[in-house]
Amino acid sequence: MGNTVTCCVSPSGSPKLSRQVECLEDYQINTDLSDDTGPYLQHISDREVPDDLALESNPSDHARASTIFLSKSQTDVRDRRKSNHINHVSPGLLSKKYSSCSTIFIDDSTVSQPNLKSTIKCVTLAIYYHIKNRDSDKSLDIFDEKMHPLSREQVPDDYSCTDPEHKLIYRFVRTLFSAAQLTAECAIVTLVYLERLLTYAELDICPSNWKRIVLGAILLASKVWDDQAVWNVDYCQILKDITVEDMNEMERHFLELLQFNINVPASVYAKYYFDLRSLADDNNLSFPLEPLSNERAQKLEAISRLCEDKYKDLSRVAMRRSFSADNLVGIRRSNAVLS
Repeated sequence: MGNTVTCCVSPSGSPKLSRQVECLEDYQINTDLSDDTGPYLQHISDREVPDDLALESNPSDHARASTIFLSKSQTDVRDRRKSNHINHVSPGLLSKKYSSCSTIFIDDSTVSQPNLKSTIKCVTLAIYYHIKNRDSDKSLDIFDEKMHPLSREQVPDDYSCTDPEHKLIYRFVRTLFSAAQLTAECAIVTLVYLERLLTYAELDICPSNWKRIVLGAILLASKVWDDQAVWNVDYCQILKDITVEDMNEMERHFLELLQFNINVPASVYAKYYFDLRSLADDNNLSFPLEPLSNERAQKLEAISRLCEDKYKDLSRVAMRRSFSADNLVGIRRSNAVLS
């Protein structure tokens, strides 16, 4: 017992411990930086933003952070519900369809194939709440519609004071998507880039810049997402009075403000999709429901069988790998005793 205590307390009492102390001292000496070692190269982990700060400031980069548009819309949703409760306003006729014994309604809008019209409505509604519940009017000249007009029509003097309605934003985005034949997934990525721009550059989307910011986000999303990207000159054919040079300059500024971060993780994309569906539910925007037909039911059954067989094969392979003595010990199953 005495030797054990002496060995644990005194480094010289144990040869093994003395070697560990010497190695630790050598490590500390080698890691100390001297003035003659040249410029200090910071480790990549030290350059990264802490998780807590990143989650709060960059919702377009992290799946666990809440989206900005959903938090901005909650104020109006709560006020609307409170007003309806105080004034005893009935919800009216239910427009949502429900399945019955004879008819089953299914939603064809999925995270991989969203419904185009409904997705554009939700995205434009999110932009509407961004403009309506903005904190300030921080902007840049490159996005100012007065300095860089999209049409030859004279911009009114009070253009920066009147918030656009949801219908106007929807009509603008719908025209671009129809003319350029963009997909619903591109609309979701557009919203991701828009919120990333507002976060990185610390800007606000307001009546004076919303058209050019949305146009820049759509332009970038169409090039990143779609295989056959739409060129800048194609947008000049949609918006007759804008020049290619203006489009190129706006795209360059947009990328610089994004710090050239155009990556959209699958988890972030899925988060924005489901938050858009929550926004639709809060504002009575229902996704289209179609009755389940025999042909559709057969396709779903075939897909489910294919996935079931695939997962069975994967589970068998995983089960074989998990046994260390596969030939000695078999699978043991015990009967359940029900009392």
